[in-house]
Amino acid sequence: MALSLAINDLDAGYGAVKALRGVTLHVEAGETVALLGTNGNGKSTLMKCVAGLVRPTRGSMSLTLDGVAHDLTRLSTEAIVDLGVAMVPEGRRLFPRLTVKENLMLGAFRKAARQNIDRNLALAFETFPALQGLQGQLAGTLSGGQQQMLAIGRALAANPGLILLDEPLEGLAPSVALNVEDAILALKERGTTMLLVEHNSEMALRVADRASILELGTVVASGTAAELSADTALVHRYLAV
Repeated sequence: MALSLAINDLDAGYGAVKALRGVTLHVEAGETVALLGTNGNGKSTLMKCVAGLVRPTRGSMSLTLDGVAHDLTRLSTEAIVDLGVAMVPEGRRLFPRLTVKENLMLGAFRKAARQNIDRNLALAFETFPALQGLQGQLAGTLSGGQQQMLAIGRALAANPGLILLDEPLEGLAPSVALNVEDAILALKERGTTMLLVEHNSEMALRVADRASILELGTVVASGTAAELSADTALVHRYLAV
């Protein structure tokens, strides 16, 4: 599934509060692009716009799938998911009273995923082998790291063309965070297209091809991960490292 994302001059907000101001961002097929910046600068709002959870007030968002462009500003969240966009939300948002297997199956509800459930579940277990032996366990009883693995696994079960990862390392112990980072790198090696929001800018710049820094809802810097990592003044000014 060849899928790319183009966001141009996007404004969005909540009532009178404008969270995004003229944001332009492109994610090409097979790329990992990171959104960086301190809390409250619009990163999660941009992810929600792509997923159809927040409607922009100006600008355009286009998802190109196998050469056909789709205007995301005109589509429902369900229609966007049907195009192959899967979101791993901040805070995981699992169904705690359902089992690991049931949570994974809910990720595979769209038609394209249902046709290949066994293959998609196998990918989830290949990416996170620890989930294989936990299929009958309630999601609410898992550790934080296991829950994050399940949240990403649920996205994989949707057979996505684009994965939106919102703070995947949030609240994880360093050793567990490294496991999740390794899994993201493995997905990248498979050619998975990803848009990543991560407060841990060092990790984000390790796994990303390119990155953009948001401040007060505006893109203040963009470039390859290597370029941004090498600009120590930029990192200290905007990323509080």
